Parts: sequence; C-alpha cells; structure tokens
Amino acid sequence: MRTHLLAALALAASLAATAQDPVAAIDRLQGEARTRALAEGARREGEVMVYHSTQTEDLKPVFDAFTKKYGVQVKDWRSSSENVMTRVISQTRANKIEVDLVENNSPELEALRRENMLRRMESPYFGDLRPGLLGAHHTYATTTLDVFVAAYNTEKVKREELPKSYRDLLDPRWKDRLGIEAEDHPWFGTLLANSKEAGGDKLFRDLVATNGISLRKGHTLLANLVASGEVPLALTVYVYKPEQLKAKGAPIDWFVIPPAIASLHAVGVHNRAPHPHAAALLYDFFLSGEGQALLASKNFVPSSIRLPSPLGDTPIIPLEPAEALDRHDAWLKNFQDVFVRRTR
Repeated sequence: MRTHLLAALALAASLAATAQDPVAAIDRLQGEARTRALAEGARREGEVMVYHSTQTEDLKPVFDAFTKKYGVQVKDWRSSSENVMTRVISQTRANKIEVDLVENNSPELEALRRENMLRRMESPYFGDLRPGLLGAHHTYATTTLDVFVAAYNTEKVKREELPKSYRDLLDPRWKDRLGIEAEDHPWFGTLLANSKEAGGDKLFRDLVATNGISLRKGHTLLANLVASGEVPLALTVYVYKPEQLKAKGAPIDWFVIPPAIASLHAVGVHNRAPHPHAAALLYDFFLSGEGQALLASKNFVPSSIRLPSPLGDTPIIPLEPAEALDRHDAWLKNFQDVFVRRTR
C-alpha cells in the first residue's frame, strides 16, 4: 500500500512539474523526435518574443528563416545590453513577463541566471560549441563571438605601418590618430590579465599621455568613424563591422594585435516564457548549423566548430561572463583611470 502511495505521489509531482514546465518532458527526447515535439508546440503557440541587443538587421535573417521553416512569428524588441537585462528583471519581478528568449551579451545573461530567471536547457547542439563557450549551468549558450580587433582607414594608414604590438603604438606617428570604445573595460581587464607585454596598464598610461586616444561610445559608431577617416586607427572594433562596411565599399580593414579577445553573445530562455516551446525551438535554431551559417553570413564569428572562423587558427580568449560581472567595478575604475580621466 505504501509503495503504491509513494508511486502515486511521485507521478503527481512529475505531472505538476510538467504542467509548470511543458518542455521538461521534451528535454528527455533526442534528435528529430525532440525537434518535432518542440515544433508542434511552437506552432500551437504561434509566436515567440525575443529581447535582444544585436542590431535588428543582423538578426533578421535568422528570424525570417525560423518563421519560414516552422511557421512561427518572431516578435522582437531591441535595446542596449543593459536595457534588455533591466527590462527582463523588471517584468519578472512584476510578474508581467512578455519575453520568451533573450539574446544579449553573456555578462548580462549571467546576471539573469543569478536571478534565477533563465531555464536550464538540453540542446542537441551543445556538442558543436567551441570549447569554453558553455557553462555547466546549461542556461545561456554562446551564439557568436564578438572578437575585438583593430580597424584602420586604408586611405589614412598604410598596411606596412600597422603596429604588431600595443607597445608599437607609442611611436609618434600615432599621435592624435587613435580611438577606443568608451566602455570597453571588460576588454581591457581581460587584456591586462592575458597580455605578454611587460608594463601592464603603465604602457597604456604612457600611450594616452604621449599620443592621446579618442573615446567614442558604441562599437558601430567607432567603426563608422574609422571608415570616414575621422579615427584613422581604432583599437576595439568588433570584427564583423569592418567586414560589413568593407563589403559596401568603405575604405576600412582590420587586423589583430595579440591577444585576440572576444565578448560572447548568447541566448537564454526565460524560465516562465509565455511561449516555452517556441522559445526552446528558436534557442536550438540559433545554435544549429542553419542558424550559425546565417549569423556567419553577417560576418559574425560563429560559436559552432562546424563553421570556419574569419580569424582562421588565431587563438581567441573568451571574456569570461562571471568574471566580467564580479570584477565590473574594479575593471571600470582602472579603465577610467587610464583612459577617461587622462584624456580630459
């Protein structure tokens, strides 16, 4: 009698959990069976809401292909990475959740994970991710690597004079010709921890003091200023942007000053998503070969080992999201001490 009672209680608990998380049972499925089950649920839901920080025009091919393949409409809202995070937190605390899937910088997704707002996922595409791009938590997963590269105006700077190291930038030829994104303290903190060049931040303090460096807010803006010639050489531009501008005929190109560092863009599913099947299906689609190829077509560095990187075999150091969150204040203070206060 006791055994039957325990079994009944276990079944009731399992059914209750499934009712709260209708995708839980699907997580136990494999391969095509999983995809079919998610697609059936997604079609019943009819739509999926995405909050994201990537330029809409760069994600549109993924959204359009997903809708064409599964018949599920993608609605989206775009803002800065911080605004996306804040809106998700505010809605969740107010119990007025609209978002299903979040596409954002990984530190902001790490913050949502710590708030217990992201669902643990079991995607069949986790095995295709490059090493170091998936945490043991299995919530957010990297979709693209925003690799920091140096970009230069090809009419203002000759390729043969490009610096091979940051120390080379102390040369007087670079006076009043350099730019950097104004909020790249995670890049700087990671660079100082991984650079083999002696001197640490003293090198950059000397650089600012002797040659100066212009701070501009926004990586897209900075890349456009390089293309226009206003900033002949920028140190922190995401690799995909020079490629996009170059394809349109702009006089811009890029190169790597070692080490190559990457900010990670990732996707996560809200643990109370209004459209949980569609959210999980789109999560998988971002990581699939089809989704990764569409992102690569926009010059992003894909997270999948099945697609080539535009950097070839160049080693890439991922910016660790938990470290970026935990060391935010210290990294920001040092960045401002070196670049912001010295440039005033």
